[in-house]
Amino acid sequence: MKVILFGASGMVGQGVLRECLADNDVEKVLLIGRSATGQQHPKIHEIVHADIGDLSPVEPELSGFDACFFCLGVSSVGMTENDYKRITYEMTIGAAGTLAKLNPSMTFIYVSGMGTDSSETGRTSWARVKGATENALLRMPFRAAYMFRPGFIQPMHGEQPKAAIMKLALRVLGPVIPLVLRFAPQHATTTERMGRAMLFVVKHGAPKKVLESADINALSSV
Repeated sequence: MKVILFGASGMVGQGVLRECLADNDVEKVLLIGRSATGQQHPKIHEIVHADIGDLSPVEPELSGFDACFFCLGVSSVGMTENDYKRITYEMTIGAAGTLAKLNPSMTFIYVSGMGTDSSETGRTSWARVKGATENALLRMPFRAAYMFRPGFIQPMHGEQPKAAIMKLALRVLGPVIPLVLRFAPQHATTTERMGRAMLFVVKHGAPKKVLESADINALSSV
């Protein structure tokens, strides 16, 4: 199985990459990002590309893949809705459109978030933008597309978020996440479970297209 991973330097992406490298069914992992990760492994190939929304310059390197794990994203804090939409919606849909054209048999997995608004009409701007992104991805001609909506995410193997606000949130909420995982698993998951669930879904599918934390946790342990 050959996979493409966006966002390998972020907390979720780091966890997903770890699980891909540990899975014997994964023979190649193509990392695409705006800066080099510095990761070295026989399975890893890397493309540094500034404009993720326009992959046309690197199209010759993007064919023949079975799955894409899109773990790239930014916090909406301090951003206007238009700026957040430009990064979250336009960049994602631009990249996905190229991959759908080149790999119609691909399974595309998008890391969204708990509280995403599928109706695109709610009061919260980030939730509307995420909802619009999900809906557009689900309409694309992939073999299958799945939206992962995790709540709190516990890093399991030293993964670290890039954004300062996320680092602060993890310091504040970190001690609480194991309790949430134990007593309210519908609201939390881990980086390890995210990666394992993604790989399971690519191999076996899932009963629904939008997967919340409880679904992710269940699929990761099958």
